[in-house]
Amino acid sequence: MQEFIHLYKAGILPQTLLLLHGTGGDETQLMELGVQVLPGANLLGVRGRVSENGVNRFFRRFEEGVFDREDLIFRTGELAGFVKSAANRYGFDPMQVYALGYSNGANIGAALLLLHPETLAGGALLHAQIPLTPDVLSDLSGKRILITAGKRDAIVSPAQAEGLRKMLQERHAEVELWQHEGGHEISTSELEKVGEWLGSL
Repeated sequence: MQEFIHLYKAGILPQTLLLLHGTGGDETQLMELGVQVLPGANLLGVRGRVSENGVNRFFRRFEEGVFDREDLIFRTGELAGFVKSAANRYGFDPMQVYALGYSNGANIGAALLLLHPETLAGGALLHAQIPLTPDVLSDLSGKRILITAGKRDAIVSPAQAEGLRKMLQERHAEVELWQHEGGHEISTSELEKVGEWLGSL
């Protein structure tokens, strides 16, 4: 399997945060955020392999909000394989991996949970929507998931965030949906909520 460009920083906690950037980000984008919201965690920042007009993404899309389902399934499988190999390489517990994803990264984090649930114990999905409807109904019992959303988000509407919450909950995950008053940006109150939620794991 081709290597993902990535950055790993070992911590002292058993949890590992899988850091999944938004469109145009890279493996470093969420590093400082990861340190802020769960100090002491292992951090694994990954760069998406798809280039859209020169910017990094985790999977292709046809237009805003319209995803290439076939590519999403393929890229999600690649990422799941990489996380497993990274656990072997770096020695972190593969049962204690939590996604911390923003926008495009949050969407592939949701896809990991839906398509390869063994990869993650849960995750904080910032401004995520339903990435796809899987052919197989996965059981997410025991998975803890936080979805955050902006009430004025022009890219991911509150209804889309609620749809993802419902889909994950129907698969028996423990899901919390939290909203702030802003748009697609990550707010200070949002970071405080994510830190509080991760601290309760």
